[in-house]
Amino acid sequence: MELPWMQQIGRPPERKRIPVVLTVQEVQTLLSHMAGTEALLAALLYGSGLRLREALGLRVKDVDFDRHAIIVRSGKGDKDRVVMLPRALVPRLRAQLIQVRAVWGQDRATGRGGVYLPHALERKYPRAGESWAWFWVFPSAKLSVDPQTGVERRHHLFEERLNRQLKKAVVQAGIAKHVSVHTLRHSFATHLLQAGTDIRTVQELLGHSDVSTTMIYTHVLKVAAGGTSSPLDALALHLSPG
Repeated sequence: MELPWMQQIGRPPERKRIPVVLTVQEVQTLLSHMAGTEALLAALLYGSGLRLREALGLRVKDVDFDRHAIIVRSGKGDKDRVVMLPRALVPRLRAQLIQVRAVWGQDRATGRGGVYLPHALERKYPRAGESWAWFWVFPSAKLSVDPQTGVERRHHLFEERLNRQLKKAVVQAGIAKHVSVHTLRHSFATHLLQAGTDIRTVQELLGHSDVSTTMIYTHVLKVAAGGTSSPLDALALHLSPG
């Protein structure tokens, strides 16, 4: 039971934590300890600033090689946005789609159900899920049964697959920081700001509705940039060694 006076009490402000960010060298070392589709996914998260679910949900039609862009459909907040497709990943992503097209062709040849579509689209275009354009960029190797329709169809890769390999790579790379998949997105934003990209552009690339959310990365840079020296460093100039 909620008393009237309780409604006047505001919720405590959400605590904003400084994100864990890798150095460029740490990212390079981390990616060198990954392989296969997971390595491509991790590189894409760092190179484009995508959320993991956004990357896993990519369709073939969302990758624009000519413009070096990726279209994120219905991202967080149900908003679309355009992010960069790193030129360094173009050959690997093209190779990925060649392999994926073979999987799509096999599904079509065996008469399996098309991939999942948003309900409104599936009602309007019932066969669109069988088309190459709507197929996953990162499909699962296994088929699953849709619990709502009972149709056997192919889903995209599950999040846990990348999480497992990333954890192993962090250990192998000797990185002592608390690294998660989202750390790659944090590092993307921080490194862009470090390179001089304006914060509004970074906000758009990340899909933040409020620039104050993006501002958290500037706190990381304030210390990392070394703009303010410790008073001990000034004192050390006058201290004689041991």
